[in-house]
Amino acid sequence: MRNRVISRFTCIALWLLMIGVVSADEDNMSVTDQWPMFRGNSEHTGTLGNTNLLPPPKLLWRFDTGGTVESSPTIINGKLYIGTFADHLYALNASSGEQLWRFKVDGLVRASPSIVGGTVYFGADDDRFYALNAETGEKLWHIDLGEGGEQSSPALLNGRVYFGAFDHGVYAADAETGEVVWRYATGGGILSSPLVANGLVMIGSIDKQLHGIDINTGKARWVVASEDIIFSSPAGVNDVAFVGSQDGSIYAVNMQDGSIRWQYATGGAVFSSPAIVDAMLYVGSDDGHLYALNADDGELIWKKDLKGRVLGSPALLGAGIYVGSSDGHLYALDRETGAVVWQYHIGDKVWSSPTIVDGVIYVGAHDGYVYALDSRS
Repeated sequence: MRNRVISRFTCIALWLLMIGVVSADEDNMSVTDQWPMFRGNSEHTGTLGNTNLLPPPKLLWRFDTGGTVESSPTIINGKLYIGTFADHLYALNASSGEQLWRFKVDGLVRASPSIVGGTVYFGADDDRFYALNAETGEKLWHIDLGEGGEQSSPALLNGRVYFGAFDHGVYAADAETGEVVWRYATGGGILSSPLVANGLVMIGSIDKQLHGIDINTGKARWVVASEDIIFSSPAGVNDVAFVGSQDGSIYAVNMQDGSIRWQYATGGAVFSSPAIVDAMLYVGSDDGHLYALNADDGELIWKKDLKGRVLGSPALLGAGIYVGSSDGHLYALDRETGAVVWQYHIGDKVWSSPTIVDGVIYVGAHDGYVYALDSRS
C-alpha cells in the first residue's frame, strides 16, 4: 500500500469567495492572481481567466527541495507552498524562489497543500494531517491517522476541512481546532482528493469506487463502481462530476443520484484529474496522450501524443493547455486543436500539475526542483 503512484489534490474556494481571494463569473469561478488550491478553483476545473497562449517561457528560478516533487504548487499573497519526498513542506517567495520557511515531517509529502484564512493544511506519510501558520510555518494542530499516511489534498468549506487517507477513511474536521466531526469508511486506501459540491463530498478510493458522501452526516448517498482503482480526483461542473480510473476510463457521474451519464475509454490508466472549460474536458492518460472530450456526451474531439505517461493534471488558461509529461517536458498546447505550441525541457518526469499565476508557470519535477517559468512578455 506504500508503493503508491501520484497523489491527487484539492481545495474548495466557496470560502475564498467570501474573503475575496477568488472571483466568480456566469460560467465558472476563476482564480485571478492566486492559486491557493489544487486545480485552481472549487470545481477542480483547472481553469482561470481568458488570455492568448502564453509565449515560450524562460527560467525565472528553480529551487532544490532535496527530493522528488510530485506535489503541485499552491500560491497566495506572493508565497508558494509545496511538498517534497525529502519529508518537508516548503514556503517560498514566488517571485524569487527564496526559502521563507520549511516544516519537517516524518514522511514524504506528495499531496498539494491548501491555504485558507492564513492557515496551510496538508497531510504526510507519517500518518498525520497538519495545520500550520502560513506566515511562520508554526504548527497549529495535527490529527493522528491510521497506518498508511495521508496524500489527499484537503477541501475546505464553512469552517470544516475534508480529506481522505490511506487508513481507508474520509475525514471531516473542524478547520480551526482539528477536532474530527465525522469519519466515513471506504473499502480501501485513498489517494484521490475530494470534490465538495451540491452538499456532497465526492472522492475515489482503491476500493474501485467513487463515493458520494453527505457533507453534514458523513453517510453515503451513493457509490459508483468502476473496474479498477480510482486515484484520479473528481472535477465538477453544475451537477456532473468527472473522474478517471485505473481501468482506463473517464466517467461522467450525476451528482444527484450517482448514475453514469457517459464513459469514455482511453488507451491506458487515468491518474490525471480532468480540467474543464466551455463544455470541454481535458485529461491525461497512462498511454501518453492528452485527451479532449465533449463534456456533455464524452465524444472525442482530439488527442495528442506527449511521448510519455501523463499523470499530472492540465491547467487551462484562456486558449492554452499546460501539462507535464513523463518524457521530461512541460507542454503548451492549443486548446482548440491540440497542437503543441511549445515545450520546455526539464529533463525528468513532470508528474506535478502546473500552477499559473500572473504569467509565471510553477511546477515540480522528479529531479527534486520546483521551477518558476516566466512567460510574461
